[in-house]
Amino acid sequence: MHVIDAETVHERLHYPGLIEALERAHRDSPPWMDRTLMQAPDHGVHQGEAFLVLPAWFPGRVMGVKMATVIPRNADAGRPTIHASYQLFDGDTGEPKANIDGTALTLRKTAADSALGSRLLSRSDSGTLLMVGAGALAPHLIAAHQAARPSLRRVLVWNRTPHHRDSLVEALRAEEIDAEAVDSIADAIPEADIICCATGTMEPLIKGQLLQPGQHLDLVGSFNPSMRESDDDCVRRARLFVDFRASTVDAAGDLFHPITDGVIEESDIIADLFELCGGRQSGRGDDTEITLFKNGGGAHLDLFAAEHLVEQVDRD
Repeated sequence: MHVIDAETVHERLHYPGLIEALERAHRDSPPWMDRTLMQAPDHGVHQGEAFLVLPAWFPGRVMGVKMATVIPRNADAGRPTIHASYQLFDGDTGEPKANIDGTALTLRKTAADSALGSRLLSRSDSGTLLMVGAGALAPHLIAAHQAARPSLRRVLVWNRTPHHRDSLVEALRAEEIDAEAVDSIADAIPEADIICCATGTMEPLIKGQLLQPGQHLDLVGSFNPSMRESDDDCVRRARLFVDFRASTVDAAGDLFHPITDGVIEESDIIADLFELCGGRQSGRGDDTEITLFKNGGGAHLDLFAAEHLVEQVDRD
């Protein structure tokens, strides 16, 4: 059995290859999946905290399970918000195949998920990315979006805490990326071709009335109905896509509230990645459309990424 640490995960899961692996995996039917989410109350010191167990199973092929904790207050102490462990099993014999650092796996698969959505939905000439949020996931999302859209040369960064924003900008500049700290989301939105949000906000940060023709909005942070990064105008104005219908419609506030309130209907969601990659639906129609992609995650993505990772390790 492989024991794969975080350093090896980051070394082996290069974004171009991982994005390709996710696209191939989405051409087939989803594996069997389940999801257990334990959440703290929406008030008090433990607000926003969660414990997730995410199993997935391709019978006869592979099965795996991720156990993850989400502790938003860790960010204030400079620790990762998400900690996780992933166990991969042989789908035929049930024998353990790999124990993987689930935190690193989560960062990589989440970023690649958004990047695959961008490759299918954003304009091919996109040049400026607005990154809303500067947590541990932000540099991975930036790198993955750049892998999907090499035309992205400029990165704008906003964060509630200027210190974390400025640290990320400094790190990006050290990699010779044209990065700039911004104080106002509203002022930055018109400058961006792609807007990526990865926050723990309960109140919408992206106002749909500010969105410009041709923009692509990538929403990552909201993973329960209490969290929401975009307002009703965003879903009214945009063509709506998700990574997987089953992990987004009822789970993410960005869609749950507009559907519940009658702003949109579930049928307004045009496609998920299985439908897009399988050729059953098309993505962006022209360069003037606003596209919205909700990254909801799911056990299938962890399984796809873990299987691809072990394939890379086994080649050695």
